[in-house]
Amino acid sequence: MFLRQLRSIAALALLFCGLSSAAAEDTPPTPAGSEIERSFAAAMKVATQGPADVALRDLATIHLPDPYNFIPLTEAASLMHALGNSTDERFFGLVMPKQTDQYWFMIVEYNDSGHMKDEEAKAWNVDELLQSIKDGTEANNKDRLEHGITALDVVGWVERPAYDETTHRLVWSILGKERGNPAAEATINYNTYALGRQGYFQLNLVTTENYIAQDKKHAGALLAALDYKPGQRYEDFNTATDRVAEYGLAALIGGVAAKKLGLLAIIGIGLAKFWKIGLIAIAVAGGGITKLFRRKNTTPDA
Repeated sequence: MFLRQLRSIAALALLFCGLSSAAAEDTPPTPAGSEIERSFAAAMKVATQGPADVALRDLATIHLPDPYNFIPLTEAASLMHALGNSTDERFFGLVMPKQTDQYWFMIVEYNDSGHMKDEEAKAWNVDELLQSIKDGTEANNKDRLEHGITALDVVGWVERPAYDETTHRLVWSILGKERGNPAAEATINYNTYALGRQGYFQLNLVTTENYIAQDKKHAGALLAALDYKPGQRYEDFNTATDRVAEYGLAALIGGVAAKKLGLLAIIGIGLAKFWKIGLIAIAVAGGGITKLFRRKNTTPDA
């Protein structure tokens, strides 16, 4: 489903820009007057085109480069809902490419977690993190099967976890496959984080397995383009007044720290309600990952 939705967005972009129908003939048509079409048109009308500075409330600014559009909260949420995806109070908007032959978008969210300690990034073992994700996935597969959802297998890293202690940026991504269908092209969540004084922004690039190698550069460009405002930067943390997050950096990836918090036990929350949603969510034991099950839980699309 979701791969078709990505291509539908691309086809809509071609139509919106007044390009010939022949240019979009390799993408499935979107029914005229559909909710997706209406939501996309509304989003394009209010989109901020780069280059431009986009304020993320009083927390940060994205210095939006030229190739991108930023869709604000209301219209972005409507488009997400039209595509079958829920949003919550963490959702800030979407970034989409201006180019009409690209099939990706980026979800912008902010998690008011408290200040995220990052010391464990200096000593974590990425092989142990991967095994933790596999263990969490296998445990959650029992719940998936009970709800009629095909089990997932974690193949490995798309991007090994990398944390920059100077900029306080984290990047990682996992490849998960529908069990029994390993040849199917998977949807990829390429996760990037920018830590701040009282929480973190997550810029989640959504694309497909066959395009991630070329699309991930957009995630890097947009992550680098986000600046916290004075007073909200990581180094502005005040030990006397600010709240500290209940979990560490490894919990965002599904590491041992998450298991110690007992987060694995609540991974299944939301499965029954949101199992049809079109974005892949790997069943990992992590505080930042648990939210994916409330909003994006499904199997990879064929």
